[in-house]
Order: sequence, then structure tokens, then C-alpha cells
Amino acid sequence: MEDLFKKVIYTGVGLVSTTAEKIQTNIDELVKKGSLSEEEGKKVVEDLLENTESKKEEFEGKLKEMINNAIEALNLPSKSDIDNLMTRIKELETKAKKK
Repeated sequence: MEDLFKKVIYTGVGLVSTTAEKIQTNIDELVKKGSLSEEEGKKVVEDLLENTESKKEEFEGKLKEMINNAIEALNLPSKSDIDNLMTRIKELETKAKKK
């Protein structure tokens, strides 16, 4: 299940990277043609990067929320639940060995 989520995240990152590269190429062409000044081109790229970063954080937050909802809906134990059980098992094993 973890692999699936990693693949989703990597796919999203790949799409953003590819899109950013294409936009950069298009902006470079506009600057060469004189349709955009170099400063305007830089500003567009900077705005894109800022927007991409905020969207990435938003996407990660929504993905985490979806994962937590799925875990809850499937009634799967959390890591802390498992850790607590492991601690209890070790304590019981220690008590059993003493008897």
C-alpha cells in the first residue's frame, strides 16, 4: 500500500517537473522572439515555482488525509497501536519468563 502512495506522489512530481520544463521552454521562446522581456520571463517562472510549491503542499495534505481516512475506514491499526501492543507483549513475555 505504501508503494502505491509513493508511486502516486512520484507521478505527481514527474508531471509537475515535465510541465515546468515545457513552460520554461515556451517562456524562453517568447523571450527570444521579443514577446516577453527577460525580467517578465523570470517573473513568470518564479510565480510558477511558488504556485507549484503551494500546490504540492496542498496535494500532500489532501493525500495524507485520504490515507488516514482509508486506514480508519478499513479499521487498520495505527503505528502507535502496534507499538503499544509490542510493548505489552514484551512485558508479558518478561513476566512469563519470571514464572
